[in-house]
Amino acid sequence: MDQSDHRPLRRRLAAPAVACTVLAACGGGGGGGDPVPPALDNTVRSQAAATTAQNNGACTAIRPFYWEIGSQAGALASGSLEPAASPAGAVTYTATTLMAIASASKWLYGGYVAQARGAAGLSADDIKFLTFRSGYTNFSICLQNDTVDSCLARGTNGLYTPATDGKFFYDGGHMQKHASLAGLGAMDNAALSAAVRGQVGADVNLAYTQPQAAGGVASTASDYARYLRKLLSGQLRMSQLLGSNAVCTNPTTCGGTAIAAPIPQTESWHYSIGHWVEDDPVVGDGAFSSPGAFGFYPWIDASRTWYGVLARRGDAGTGIDSVLCGRQIRKAWVTGAAQ
Repeated sequence: MDQSDHRPLRRRLAAPAVACTVLAACGGGGGGGDPVPPALDNTVRSQAAATTAQNNGACTAIRPFYWEIGSQAGALASGSLEPAASPAGAVTYTATTLMAIASASKWLYGGYVAQARGAAGLSADDIKFLTFRSGYTNFSICLQNDTVDSCLARGTNGLYTPATDGKFFYDGGHMQKHASLAGLGAMDNAALSAAVRGQVGADVNLAYTQPQAAGGVASTASDYARYLRKLLSGQLRMSQLLGSNAVCTNPTTCGGTAIAAPIPQTESWHYSIGHWVEDDPVVGDGAFSSPGAFGFYPWIDASRTWYGVLARRGDAGTGIDSVLCGRQIRKAWVTGAAQ
C-alpha cells in the first residue's frame, strides 16, 4: 500500500534560520580584531552537517537514521545516528540498509518514463499523469503477488473521478494507470524492477515488493544516491526535467487547481515530474525531493550541485519528520554553519 498517499505529513516545517555567509566576515568589516571565518570548503561543510545531524532537535527526534551528502562525483559526508537512548537491539541504519522507500519510488518511476520516452520527450498525457492531475485518485492497496494490471483492477484503484481531472491530487492511482497504459500491465515485481533498472541503470539496485509504480520499491541509501548522482551529472533525461511543469499543490492557495496534498496546508510546494519542489515562499529552499511515508528522504539542492539522502524506517506518515531534519542538514552543508 502506498502509505504516503492519504496521510498528511505532520507538523509545520520550521522556518530556516537566516545565517550570514561564511564567504565573508559577518558584520561590517570593522577593525582588525574582527574574526575571520574559515574558508567554505568541504571540510567545513562536513563538520557543519555532522554537527547538525548530531545535535539539531529535528534530527535527534528521528534517530536512528543514516544521512549522506555528495556531489556528482560521489559521497562527501555521511553518518549513522543511533537512537538517543541506545536501547538494546536498536537498529543502526547505514548506506546499505535495505528498506521500503514508499513515495521516494515516484521519482524513480518518473525517471524511468523520461528515459523510456527518449528524444521524443514526455507527452502531454505523461505530464498530466506524472504531475498527479489525471483523475485517477482512488488508489488503496496493491498485493505482493499482483501484476501492475491486477493491482489496478483491485478495489477502487483504477476508478476514474471526473471531478478531480485536471487538479492536483496526490494519489498512487495516477502512476498505476500510467504504467498500465505504458505497456507494463502484465509485469509482476521482478519484471517491473527489471524494466525500471533497464532505464535508470543496472547499477541502481531496487526491487518492487509490490508492483505499485508510486510506492512499491525497496532500496538502499547507497543505491538511491547513485540515481541522484546520475541526475546531477546529466546522465539521465530526468536531469533536464527537475522542477519542470511544476503545478500548485496546496488546496488553500491554488485557486481551485489542487484538491489533496500530503504536506501541511500552511506550506505551499509545487509538484514536478514525480518529485516535489520545496519552494514554499516562507520556509522553502527550492530543493527537489521525494519523501516517503516511512521517512526515506532523497533530495537535490536548488543549485543542482549537491544531493542528499536521509534513510530511516519510521511509522507510516512520518515522512515530514525526515524533511524537518534533512532540510537543516542541507542548510548546514550549503552555508557551512551548523543549524
